[in-house]
Amino acid sequence: GNTPMTDHTVTLTQAERARTTANQRPKDAATMMILDRSGARPKVLMGKRHASHKFMPGKYVFPGGRVDDGDRRMVATGAVPQICEDRLGKRCLRPSAGKARALAMAAIRETFEETGLLFGSDEFGAPDAPPPGSWTDFAAQGIYPDLSAVTFVARAITPPRRPKRFDTRFFTIDASAVAKRVDGIIGPDSELVDLVWVDFDEAKELDLPTITKVIIQEVEARIEGGFAPYLPVPFYWEKRGSFVREEL
Repeated sequence: GNTPMTDHTVTLTQAERARTTANQRPKDAATMMILDRSGARPKVLMGKRHASHKFMPGKYVFPGGRVDDGDRRMVATGAVPQICEDRLGKRCLRPSAGKARALAMAAIRETFEETGLLFGSDEFGAPDAPPPGSWTDFAAQGIYPDLSAVTFVARAITPPRRPKRFDTRFFTIDASAVAKRVDGIIGPDSELVDLVWVDFDEAKELDLPTITKVIIQEVEARIEGGFAPYLPVPFYWEKRGSFVREEL
């Protein structure tokens, strides 16, 4: 619609939130926005969460989840762009190139787990000695994950005293970077029951978590700005009861 944009920080601050639990440190997490910019209107891939999930049932989200140990150990081709690595390290307790890399790798792995899409390259054969679990399945497809294809575009920390807290880094990747697709991942019994390609206007009409809607608007503005690497990366977090938007 044409309604004027309200300030994102107000929208986030006013969102309904359960403040029921003892405070805990947010867990590092990564999310992937898969963009198709080949047509006149850019599109993004969104998945509908299973209705039985305790956490955000039935909502449309981007694939993503927590960083795990294998994300530090899995081999990859390319490197996280330097400007992204630098920004991933800002406002962090212990920034490192390894942590920045692990966050980007988590976004690629979670995308594979939840959608069956493998982002990377098939030019190097199968990666050797992958960590057990999803990375072993990924490597078995003969694909190296490609870190150079990933762009860091936003960060958000769940407010204190929420039942689940995440320090989420939002990444984008172009749909053309898909090397392979494994079928049978999406279905009525899966974490994501449906995948849809939607333009930004269509995306905003879906049942979205508040933060997801805000990040969609941020990335829409980023694309309108030419998607230049130097454009700032927004960072949303709660300060004394209200959300603030910083730029990394």
